Amino acid sequence: MNKRKKLALPLLVLAVIIAVGVLMKHKDEPYQRNSGFIFGTSYNITYQSAADHKADIEKVLAMVDASLSPFNDTSVITHVNRNEAVVLDKYFLDVFNLASKICKDTEGAFDITVAPLVNAWGFGFKNGISPDAKSIDSLRQVVGFNKVRLENEKILKLDPRVMLDCSAIAKGYGVDVVANLLRDLGIKNFMVEIGGEIVTSGINPDRLPWRIGVTKPTDDSLSVNNEIQTVINVTDKAMATSGNYRNFYYKGGRKYAHTINPKTGYPVQHSILSATVITDDCATADAYATSFMVLGIEKAKQVLDRHPEMMAYFIYSDDKGQNQVWYSPSLKDKIAQ
Repeated sequence: MNKRKKLALPLLVLAVIIAVGVLMKHKDEPYQRNSGFIFGTSYNITYQSAADHKADIEKVLAMVDASLSPFNDTSVITHVNRNEAVVLDKYFLDVFNLASKICKDTEGAFDITVAPLVNAWGFGFKNGISPDAKSIDSLRQVVGFNKVRLENEKILKLDPRVMLDCSAIAKGYGVDVVANLLRDLGIKNFMVEIGGEIVTSGINPDRLPWRIGVTKPTDDSLSVNNEIQTVINVTDKAMATSGNYRNFYYKGGRKYAHTINPKTGYPVQHSILSATVITDDCATADAYATSFMVLGIEKAKQVLDRHPEMMAYFIYSDDKGQNQVWYSPSLKDKIAQ
């Protein structure tokens, strides 16, 4: 063995020892658990780290809220809705551009200009009552992504009454922002959940893949029923669920659900009860879950055919009123129960 090889061998052994030491150190690190409230809902975040990063997490969540929350009187989106001058930040621009892309892909099923209709039906950031047909026809005149555009980082409207509501994508985007923060901090094992929208990475505290439950869709406006329909192994993926079984009300003996079809102006009446989407980022999963609730199961399948990177789990009501399940073939191996 020559002198160079003799020198390289100890260095290689040293490198292996250091690498093993680093891995053992990370293996022994505890899992932190942070919880709180944001975007009008709760968040729960679990991550493996020697340090507690709750302050950093809440800082970035507050920044997303200050950009995208229509309930925040000083947010960027509130200024846009009031037609006031405002600097559009990265969060707003990210979400607006993604929303525009998904609106086109779903032929308008996902549309963040639906705010006036959502408000009119009593599900938005303004109180409304069940509108009549005349009111709906009037509001539809100011709904549609073709009535708003982004130009030189400014929002231009064809009608000043156009309003934006990113509620069907902002939670998922917030999850992505926190997940990216944890990655930047060097954290590899984590689960971020905000209002049921989730991103996972690595392994859970039991050294196993993350397993996420899909709630059985039963009328539960108080969110007290957490019966699980199925459990899915979700690792290094994002998952979001949309359904009409929690945000609804009854009036005159009729159920009004919060998912509004932007084209008709009315709450959707499809057989689909909940749509769960699994893909690479949570903002996309969140938006498509809402889109599928608007489209219905057959049109949703057509969208999925164009997106092999996306998986979905649908719970729907059949002709006899019985709950049935359909899911992407690629999801079969991930269903734990």
